Amino acid sequence: MQTSKNHTKILYLTQMAVLIAIMLVLELTGLGMIKIGILEMTILQFPVIVGAILMGQSVGAALGLVFGLISFWECFGKSAFGTALLGINPIFTFLVCVPTRTLMGWLCGLIYAGLRKLITPANAAKGLGYQAKMMIPYVAASLGGALLNTLFFMTTLLVLFGATDYIRDFMAMSGTENMLAFACWFVGVQGLVEALLCAFLGTVVSRGVNAVLKK
Repeated sequence: MQTSKNHTKILYLTQMAVLIAIMLVLELTGLGMIKIGILEMTILQFPVIVGAILMGQSVGAALGLVFGLISFWECFGKSAFGTALLGINPIFTFLVCVPTRTLMGWLCGLIYAGLRKLITPANAAKGLGYQAKMMIPYVAASLGGALLNTLFFMTTLLVLFGATDYIRDFMAMSGTENMLAFACWFVGVQGLVEALLCAFLGTVVSRGVNAVLKK
């Protein structure tokens, strides 16, 4: 029994270490934060989503914290936008980067766990499309994670920095004073690409790994 518990713990820690290593590699290679002008498209939430699905919301929160700290680290000269925010208010910049990603990881795991309880092999088998029904928790959690990341980031950004000249200049560029319209303009196409990419990768990878672990 003790050997089995040790094996499970080692597997658990190994999975976490691998996912953190993936985030660090993505950061060091520049693939995690793809610069598009002054803005960035990120896929660093992908390992967070996979971890939250496979190991639960607490791991999702921990990986989200790592994601957030990497994002905050980018503000020290690597990201033009983040560096500008850091120069305005370091504490607010930390709040934009770190708690938002931590919460995203936790909620991503919660979404998967909640839907997984509702959609079980027993009730999914009652109708047609069994495989499609069993994929719903994976798709919802993966897409939800990506969308929540954008939602929390933009909401916190606008609440904390919306009145600054820096963000007001961006709003002038967008041609609107409406916060929602500006958020849509600011996120742009890259936000949609992030969501679709993470939804696809998160679903395929987490579903595949789960299938392998059950064998």
